[in-house]
Amino acid sequence: MAYVGGPTTARRVLIAMAQRRQQPGTGSGAAFVRERTAWQQWPNLDAVLAPPAWAVVGAVETRQYMPERATGDLDVVVAKVDAAAARAKLQATGYAFRGELRIGGSTWRSPAGQDVDVIEGAEAWWPAALAAAQANRDGQGLPVLPLPYLVHIKLQVGQTQDLADISRMLGLANADAREAVRRLWSPARPRRTATTWKALSGSASWSLAKGLPRAESSGGA
Repeated sequence: MAYVGGPTTARRVLIAMAQRRQQPGTGSGAAFVRERTAWQQWPNLDAVLAPPAWAVVGAVETRQYMPERATGDLDVVVAKVDAAAARAKLQATGYAFRGELRIGGSTWRSPAGQDVDVIEGAEAWWPAALAAAQANRDGQGLPVLPLPYLVHIKLQVGQTQDLADISRMLGLANADAREAVRRLWSPARPRRTATTWKALSGSASWSLAKGLPRAESSGGA
């Protein structure tokens, strides 16, 4: 979709849309938007990969924080330092290698025919995020990143769906969860990210704490 006026105009339009949709329940009953489901069943890679630690990201992860939506593949992350071991374990347990990911990682097909993308997290904060995910399990028992890390990732990517997801997840989160996200942000960050965060979270107070890299770009990945 192209916007007259370029990326700045597009960002303002998306922020305005997010602000209009920020409150939970629009178009759906409160019980529906707050129910957490795991209708789609995905490979639990604990028996395949762990150790090392791994965690679910992408569309499957969001069902921990908002209503589940259908998706065609499972996205997971391992730390880059563990990537070689993860690849060897996948191959040894019957996963078929299908190619490299441009963002860093590899794509596989499970013995049951499900597609699994294994992203290799290179940033220094990934080991801590993956460790935290082990105690944050969804309805199927898969480890998912805590909300502050997920919001950070989606702000970095900055695609339309990512911003919409942030708006919905924060709208459904309780005050403690929103505060946990807010604590990860600092005023000494790029102005565009600050504006986006304040619009999506409804807060004028934001910070990025030590341990997470700053969101340098809003470009898609």
